[in-house]
Amino acid sequence: MKIGVLALQGAFIEHIKMLRSLGAAAVEVRLPQDLDDLDGLIIPGGESTTIGKLAVQYGLMEPLRSFAAERPVWGTCAGMIFMAREIGLDQPLLGVMDIVVERNAFGRQIDSFEVDLMIDGIAESDRPFPAVFIRAPRLIAVGRHGQVLARLADGTAVAAREGQWLVTSFHPELSDDGRLHQYFMHMVEAQKVAV
Repeated sequence: MKIGVLALQGAFIEHIKMLRSLGAAAVEVRLPQDLDDLDGLIIPGGESTTIGKLAVQYGLMEPLRSFAAERPVWGTCAGMIFMAREIGLDQPLLGVMDIVVERNAFGRQIDSFEVDLMIDGIAESDRPFPAVFIRAPRLIAVGRHGQVLARLADGTAVAAREGQWLVTSFHPELSDDGRLHQYFMHMVEAQKVAV
């Protein structure tokens, strides 16, 4: 299994380290040809406007959309914003997932927090996941084909899946818990078997 991590900006190294610790081949993606032999892709946290502008500059928008049409993609934090169809602002988006996202929904960097979350579908789903929120977005709406996987105590949706696409408001790569990365690896494996 070979999983790419979009390495234009943001927390891509942490995702690569986590994937490798779980036995996946993980590579940095910066150019369209880097997508060629991948089974899945993670779009990391960072700054969604910068990621979008760099993706346009490097000719990645259409190759990323084509990739996402066929293979699993997981967006974390800024990656979730980048994958959304609607964010209420004008910036480059992949727009592949039927979600509405609000940027910086929990405040500025100083308002960052960690919370134990219950996440549907991951291994040991009765054990909380340590979710790190940094200038995090939130899901305002999830389309009829999507499924919310996790909510904060106040009901705010912070993780969802739609087919081969996964999004999380938080940074799972900043914890020592590999269960969400394992969940994505299972999605990738299931897609490979289906094809």
